[in-house]
Amino acid sequence: MNQSKTAMNRLFTKRLGVMICTLFLISTLSFSQFDNADFLRSAPADGVKYIEAYVSPFVNAFGAGLNGGWYNTAKPHKLGGFDITTSFNLGFVPSSATTFDISSLGLSSNITPVTGTVASIAGPTDGGLPMTYTVNGVTLASFDSPPGTDWKIIPVPTAQVGIGLPLGTELKVRLIPKINIQDGDISLWGLGLMHSIMQYIPGNKLLPLDVSLFGGYTKLTGNVPLSIQPQAGYPNIISSTISLDDQNLSVDVKAFNINAIASLNLPVLTVYGGLGYCKTKTLIELTGNFPTPVLVTPAVAAPYAEYNDTGIKTGADFPSMDIENFSGVRANIGLRVKLAVITIHADYTLAQYNVLSTGLGISFR
Repeated sequence: MNQSKTAMNRLFTKRLGVMICTLFLISTLSFSQFDNADFLRSAPADGVKYIEAYVSPFVNAFGAGLNGGWYNTAKPHKLGGFDITTSFNLGFVPSSATTFDISSLGLSSNITPVTGTVASIAGPTDGGLPMTYTVNGVTLASFDSPPGTDWKIIPVPTAQVGIGLPLGTELKVRLIPKINIQDGDISLWGLGLMHSIMQYIPGNKLLPLDVSLFGGYTKLTGNVPLSIQPQAGYPNIISSTISLDDQNLSVDVKAFNINAIASLNLPVLTVYGGLGYCKTKTLIELTGNFPTPVLVTPAVAAPYAEYNDTGIKTGADFPSMDIENFSGVRANIGLRVKLAVITIHADYTLAQYNVLSTGLGISFR
């Protein structure tokens, strides 16, 4: 908070950078629930299925937020005109995505229970459901399903530059170089293009109305460290030469939208809206060494579970999580106020995951 107050006295562009870093920090901390992702101790395929179901609400809301804040008018800049705009987008997780049924995941019969409702990452913070991973009657691992965060609003800040091109066209660019946050990192880039349709209509200069087509693509890449260690109470004879400190979860989120947008441009106030299609896609992969329990069957003793070198799984042993997130119609409406070169805007988008966007910018020509 003190950093934000200090930044308010600095140059406009520097204030944007501080806000972006702070808000990305908040978003990245959402993944702190993975610090002890005990369900990865089960079979790799089961662990991946659980991760996918658990994180999907945040991933979907984050992707929806990436599609927000692209435009606040349908009027492209004149040639050489430009704007620098930052937006604070809030992706909302619907209540239906706060829990999920274990039976819908298709987990192996080695996992019990096979049915039950558990929290997603956006769900309640109550204690998890006790679960076990059993092979040939021997319990290899026991753990609780992870609790949720009870957090249903995901902040997604964006910053972009719009540049006026010939032929009633405007290019929009988003770029945030890699930012190191705690032990992870995050980076973002995006491109958008707006083209005026109104310019082809005779007498268009007499009307305070603009109509354009817009398409935007954003890609966010992040890395989140994990810490999966052998479970207490089980024998552990993993070699000291095997490092368990390089565990990582990489997230690659892509968001695309295409819209027909219109705006009513008055001297100070602009009313704008859009109707179009949006889609997001997320790829999640694991890297590093992960200890999983193995079944030991001595010839003259009862079988038991232990952690040893043969139970070490690498990222390649875990299937990639290629999450086809939501896609479908999106519609939004908003207001922009322009005071000299300063713009302030706010809009609301209706889609499978709704988004509220607010922003501040400077705009010339």
